[in-house]
Amino acid sequence: MRTTPLAKTSDIKRKWYVIDATDVALGRLSAVVASILRGKNKPQYTPNVDTGDYVIVVNAGKLKLTGKKATDKIYYHHSEYRGGLKATPAGELLANNPVRLVEQSVKGMLPKNTLGHQEFMKLHVYAGEDHEHQAQKPEELDINELI
Repeated sequence: MRTTPLAKTSDIKRKWYVIDATDVALGRLSAVVASILRGKNKPQYTPNVDTGDYVIVVNAGKLKLTGKKATDKIYYHHSEYRGGLKATPAGELLANNPVRLVEQSVKGMLPKNTLGHQEFMKLHVYAGEDHEHQAQKPEELDINELI
């Protein structure tokens, strides 16, 4: 009886990808990015091993929110003090801090454990066109082909 080969951390070859978020819906972008971070696009995917690649998201400030999410979707944060609940609409977060918006969306799609944290650390989000990872020679990924 043959068993499925399991990936080892020493055998994993990691790549760097650049994704342009211009005019892409937030949820669709996040789903694709989370899948690449987990390594689900590779044949040697193993659920309990970090087989994913590095992802750079540029132009996060130009992504779009569909429907009424800009006003109706609320992100909450609590300071742990009494009365410390802060509510921020998604449209305001997109205008003020689009990097945090993308990071929160992707983080919600990853596992809630140490493996998920390890995978999340391979995500780099930039609000503008420029990024500081030219030395890694990242590949351009067309998000519209992956959706």
